[in-house]
Amino acid sequence: MPIYFRHKIHVVQPKKDMKKLIKVLALLLTVVVATVLLLEFTSSYKTSSSVNQIAPVKTMQSVKIHASPEKVYAVFTNVQKWPEWQREITAAKLNGPLRSGSFIEWSTAGMNIKSTLQTVETNQKIGWCGKAFGAFAIHTWQFQQHDSYTIVTVNESMEGWMVKLMKGYFQKNLNIATKKWLEALKSEAEKS
Repeated sequence: MPIYFRHKIHVVQPKKDMKKLIKVLALLLTVVVATVLLLEFTSSYKTSSSVNQIAPVKTMQSVKIHASPEKVYAVFTNVQKWPEWQREITAAKLNGPLRSGSFIEWSTAGMNIKSTLQTVETNQKIGWCGKAFGAFAIHTWQFQQHDSYTIVTVNESMEGWMVKLMKGYFQKNLNIATKKWLEALKSEAEKS
């Protein structure tokens, strides 16, 4: 006697299923884009002449440069020449005089940044705040004379929704970028 099995056969409707998938993906993409835009436009950051000590990402590094603070400061504040000696920077322009309130437009690591100078103390200190997509940074640079050399110390803090989301990535890259920047400044300032 033959045995019969009853199976319910499901007919696949590829066009209908594909339309549903596309609608779901479009809805998810819309939610993601709306969330990112909301985070970007509602984020408020406090400008400051000193780093944010409670920011999720921070670095402080120094370098000894065999040159006077005046020479090191002159090299550093010639913003338009940054790309010539700092390979990580592809473009840089100081808009206005070198004083608080002026701003620097620069590009690094694929990001376009507009930074506003907060502190300008000739041959001693310069600092700025800048915002990029999902991030806000505060940089301070100090130039201290010691006998025949200068100690340059940079402090930076980073915050923002993207920084919080990718804290480890930002911390690692900030440490590397700061070290490279200090090494490049040392090399340029020590040229005769």
